[in-house]
Amino acid sequence: MLNWVKKTGQLLFRVWFYILVALPIVVFLPILVLVTLSEKTYAQFFWLARNIWASTILYGMGCIPKVEWEEKLEPGKSYMLVANHTSMLDIMLMLRVSRNPFVFVGKKELKRIPLFGFFYKRVCILVDRESSRSRTAVYRRAQKRLNQGLSICIFPEAGVPDESIILDKFKDGAFKMAIAHTIPVVPMTFLDNKKRFPFRFFSGAPGPLRVKVHRFHRTEHLQEADKVQLREDIRNIILRDLKG
Repeated sequence: MLNWVKKTGQLLFRVWFYILVALPIVVFLPILVLVTLSEKTYAQFFWLARNIWASTILYGMGCIPKVEWEEKLEPGKSYMLVANHTSMLDIMLMLRVSRNPFVFVGKKELKRIPLFGFFYKRVCILVDRESSRSRTAVYRRAQKRLNQGLSICIFPEAGVPDESIILDKFKDGAFKMAIAHTIPVVPMTFLDNKKRFPFRFFSGAPGPLRVKVHRFHRTEHLQEADKVQLREDIRNIILRDLKG
């Protein structure tokens, strides 16, 4: 009986999440379409995504962000934002953490999600991880966005549905890009997202979402050959937090 009650609660929690994802998009649909017509209005889109969409979802679910900063982002400066990735809440939480407008680099498959996917493909940099041509195009599009004063966000694990994995191997892309564009890498540890809302359907519960923003890693002195060391240094920082 108790297990049935728990499963029912988790089902309703999951359904409520999808309602909260869709509701702000439906309510603000005309405005969202307008601010995604041009890259010049991306700052306005980001404000809506951060303060309306992400806030509605996180606070509506009772998942309140609690951020600990070792170093603060400077307004108007570009960064490479990276974090562990084991939950659909990671996107919303990253939006709440950074006031600096940034663009997600993400897998192209997400554009198939109804409603969300329409805006995702218009404002994010999509990558086909199986195509070297697509990966090369990402660097050109990222440079354009950085020239506009934006930051870039990449989840270097690329999403880990297996809850037994504490932290998967990191891919090179974020670190190679940070070195190529000489922007600081900002490592973040999302400590509670897997527990609050994992990819597994019958799971999750309200509660705080703790984030630790670590000291930034500068890249001005690094060469492309240093990307592996940079990747592993940052992965180890996040891994220590997750194990701790």
